[in-house]
Amino acid sequence: MNATELIGELAARCRFPDGHLHCAVSGGADSLALLMLAVHVRGAPHVTAWHVDHGLRAASDSEASLVQRVALQVGAGFESRTVTLQGSSNLEARARDARYAVLPDGVCTGHTADDLAETVLANLLRGAGMDGLSPMQRSTPTRVHRPMLGLRRSETKLVCAQVGVVPFADPMNEDPAFLRTRIRHRLMPVLDEVAQRDVAAVLARSAEVIAADVAILDALADEIDPTDARALRVAPEALARRSLRRWMTEAGIDTDRHPPTLATIDRAMAVVRGEAIGCDLLNGWRLTRTQQRLTLVRPGDR
Repeated sequence: MNATELIGELAARCRFPDGHLHCAVSGGADSLALLMLAVHVRGAPHVTAWHVDHGLRAASDSEASLVQRVALQVGAGFESRTVTLQGSSNLEARARDARYAVLPDGVCTGHTADDLAETVLANLLRGAGMDGLSPMQRSTPTRVHRPMLGLRRSETKLVCAQVGVVPFADPMNEDPAFLRTRIRHRLMPVLDEVAQRDVAAVLARSAEVIAADVAILDALADEIDPTDARALRVAPEALARRSLRRWMTEAGIDTDRHPPTLATIDRAMAVVRGEAIGCDLLNGWRLTRTQQRLTLVRPGDR
C-alpha cells in the first residue's frame, strides 16, 4: 500500500468537523499525521497547522520549523504562537491550558485510541466515575475536536514513514515522572500480557459506550434545578449528585482541573437533606441553604 492509499484508508476512519480545519501540530507523529489526513479530507487551502511553543525545550525552534516545513510541503497554512507557563505544579495540565488558550475554537488534535485508553486508565487510578471513563468524546465539544480516536498510534507513525517525514520525539513521552508515561510504558504492556489481547482497543470501545450512557444521564440531570433542595431530594441520588457536580463545575469549582470529588458532593448532599445549613466545598467555596434554596458562595464573598 502506497502513502496515498494508506492516508485515504485512515482518513475514512476519522471524524473531521465541517468547515476550515485548524490542526494543533506539535511535530510528533500523531499531529503530523493529523495534518496530512486533514489535507486529504478537506484540501490544502482549507487547512491550517497551528504550532505552540511552550518554551520548555531549547530545541523548540526546530520543532516549529519542522511543522512549518511539512505544512508548506502539503500546501496547508501555518500559524505559530509562543506561550509562557505560569505556576509550578502539574506541568502537563498547565501546558495544556496555555496551549488551548491561544488555539482557535474548534481546533483538531491528534489524539488516538491509544491516548484515549491511557486517559481512561489515568482517570481510573485517580478514582474517577463514569465521566472519567468516557473522556475525550465528551469534553469541550465545541472547543476541541479529536477526529483520530478511531486510529492507533502505530498507524500515525506509519503515515509519517510512508511520506518520508521524521517526526519530533518529545522527551516528556519517555519521562517516568509523568503518570501517563508510566501507564504507556509500564502498565499497558502488563495489561496486554495478562489479558492476552489489545487492551487499548478494548478500553477505547468501552469509553465510547460509556460516553453514550453518560450523555443520557447528563440530559436527565439537566432537568433538575441544582439550586432547589426539594427537587434534589426527590430525584434519584445518582442524578442529584450529577446535577450538583455539573453546577459546581460550571461555576468554576475544581481541584487540580478535575470536577468536585465524591467527598465534596457528599458534603453537599448533607446540606440538601437538611442535615446541615451549609458546608465548605473546595478552594474556599461554600454551599449554603436558605428556605430550600442552595447558593454557591465564592471565596472572599462571605
